[in-house]
Order: sequence, then structure tokens, then C-alpha cells
Amino acid sequence: MPKGRIVKSLSGFYYVESDGEIFQCRARGNFRNRGITPIVGDWVEYEAENKTDGYIMEVHDRSSSLRRPPVANVDQAVIVSAVEHPAFSTLILDKLLVHTEAAGMDAVIVITKKDLGVTEDIEEACLVYRQLGYPVILTAHSEGAAEELRSFLEGKVSVFAGQSGVGKSTLLNTLHPELGIETGEVSKSLKRGKHTTRHVELIPIEGGYVADTPGFSSLDFSGIEEEVLSHYFPEMAERINDCRFRGCRHLNEPGCEVQAAVEQGDIASFRYKNYKQFHEEISSQKRRY
Repeated sequence: MPKGRIVKSLSGFYYVESDGEIFQCRARGNFRNRGITPIVGDWVEYEAENKTDGYIMEVHDRSSSLRRPPVANVDQAVIVSAVEHPAFSTLILDKLLVHTEAAGMDAVIVITKKDLGVTEDIEEACLVYRQLGYPVILTAHSEGAAEELRSFLEGKVSVFAGQSGVGKSTLLNTLHPELGIETGEVSKSLKRGKHTTRHVELIPIEGGYVADTPGFSSLDFSGIEEEVLSHYFPEMAERINDCRFRGCRHLNEPGCEVQAAVEQGDIASFRYKNYKQFHEEISSQKRRY
């Protein structure tokens, strides 16, 4: 039975790419009873009815999976932020990084609109992220960002993530001009962009695929427990076994190596502040249910 990858899902149809051909497929009837929902990025086995249509018969195991938007087998997230309009936020950036780490993906950080002025806080944040091992591209123009990004995209499946208005669609259009993805102007009153992407689609670029991902910035912490949150902060994860108490949550416990590292300046204070806020968000979610 032929094998392929779902590259688009729209209106109940799954578009499966196999050997350079695209097959428009429906899911097998018993998938719902088995609790199986194919998503973009899935490797599947399909049965062709003719040269263009078929049925998905099996969905292979996933190496990674995002819930919102639903994309499978992703290698890395390209997290796009901006210096201004919308304003740079380490809180949003760290939230996206936590979800990227939790999904088992690598991350590349792109910060656009450098020409609007880079503050000391932004420069400090860039240094911190680079020291943590995240590539950071700080650029004024999409052309420059695209050129630096190409080497990171080669042979990988990547998702683009970030707030509306930071330039994700513009960057994708620069990488692949034939796409013609609609871009939205940033609202002057709200300082945020309008969502212009309507569905998730994997687009072949640089020998790999990229996906523009609507809604990826609207993330809650469903599925992430308080006990493991620190595992998704690399600078905390490497110190977990050195804390005095097993299961230390790095808040007020004595003998906590994470708190000590913050006090000594070895962990950035803004990262620890964001960690504590995320911890409270998770606790609040639990209290509500």
C-alpha cells in the first residue's frame, strides 16, 4: 500500500503527497471509532481510487505533535517576534518556547522590525537566548531574515509561530514568492494584526516543508503539569537534580539550585519571572476544574 504525507487538510479532505503527486483523500470510516484523527504532517498509508483520489487506510506513529494548530512530525518551530507593533514580549516568546520544548522540537527565534529601535532589554534577551542554544536572527527586513533562515529550513519540517502582525506571512512570501499568502495590516488602535491565515498547509521550501500556523500564539498550558514545567526551561532542567528536595518546584523551597542560580545571575531574572507566572497559570487552571 503506498505511503505519503498529509500536506493539507481542508473541509474534510486530506491532501496526501506521495512521490511528487497529490492525492485528495477521505479518512477511513472506522477511524472515528478507533479515536484516530489524521492531521497535517502525518505519514499515512492510502488506497488510491484513481490518479487523484483515495482513502487514508492507516496513520503512522508521530515523532511530535502540536495540538493547536494540529500538526504532526514537526522538527522545529520558527518563532517570530517583533521589536515593535506588536511590542517585543519575552513572556509570549517564553510561552512559545515552553510549548516547543514540550513537543520535542528545536526552535529558531526571528525578531523583525529591527529598524524601529532595539532597546537594551531586547539586546539582553537576545544574548540570553543565544547562550541557551537558540539561534536568534535579529533583522530589519524580511529579505535578510529569509536568507539567514534558509540553512535552518533545509530538509526539515518547520512551523512558524508568533503573534499576529510580527511578519510571519511576509517572511514566508519572501522565502517563497509564488505563495502569495495574504498579509494583514497591524491595527493602529490595537497594535496587533488580524489573523489572515485560514488553514494549515505544509509548503515545500529548501528541501523541507514549512507551515504557517494560525492561532499558535493563543496558547494555554493544557497538558503541561506544574511538576514538569521547569523541564522545558533548559537552564533550569540542567539543575533539577542538584536541588535539595526531589520534586522541587523552584519557588520557595530551601536548597533550590534554580533560585540560587537566579540570585547569582546565572539564570536570567526575566526567564525566572516568566516561569513563576506560567506556574501560577497552570495552578489556576487546575483550581478552575
